[in-house]
Amino acid sequence: MILLVSEQPLQKPSDKTTSATLVYQKLRRDILNGTMKPGQKLQIDQVAQRYDSGINPVREALNRLSAERLVDRRDQRGFFVPPLTLKAFRELVQSRCWIEALALEQSILNRTQAWENELITTHYRLDREPVRLAGEDGDNSAWEERHRAFHNALIGNSGSSWITSFCHDMMDHAERYRFASMSGSYPRRDSREEHRAIMEATIDGDIARATERLTSHYRLTLRQLEEQTSAPVPGETEPATAATE
Repeated sequence: MILLVSEQPLQKPSDKTTSATLVYQKLRRDILNGTMKPGQKLQIDQVAQRYDSGINPVREALNRLSAERLVDRRDQRGFFVPPLTLKAFRELVQSRCWIEALALEQSILNRTQAWENELITTHYRLDREPVRLAGEDGDNSAWEERHRAFHNALIGNSGSSWITSFCHDMMDHAERYRFASMSGSYPRRDSREEHRAIMEATIDGDIARATERLTSHYRLTLRQLEEQTSAPVPGETEPATAATE
């Protein structure tokens, strides 16, 4: 016999929970976009002052971000923004290629008209939004939002919430490298054409071509950073230059 558990009404969040969530959201944003620099120590009292919060909500937010690997917790030393290294980025790119290729394959196999419409729509919106680098007005948030929506749409029909969650986590970490890289010169690539090619192969239902274009898209970013960055020093943050993915 299967027992169904009835849903319980949601409790109103406490002031402490609400405050911790707000700190978490703000600190997470500042880590992803590079406002909090790689390797920077996150002093609890300073973080509390920055976000006009108490000590306990900051601790809760830091622990939550540590669980997401967006904050390093070091014994006896406190909390730090994780460094950016080519070694870590190589591992991240390879993992994204493995898992997102599988997610895209399953999305294509599970294709529906609603999913195809969503993919076409998110690509159109991304294609219409220009990339803005630091040398221009510096606010690239609109492109970032549309870029994330397009990549989420690609894998959003996989049928596995676990895989989707893993992909979202990896996208967050990749975003840190993208923000760091876009502080330099203009990108030497046609990312608009890359996204179009991925979308068209996906809509055509060509799994081999779609997954190859998606993984090549990620590996090109890695190659550019390898070419433009000096040899990595283990454990140290390395400079990153232009890339848009």
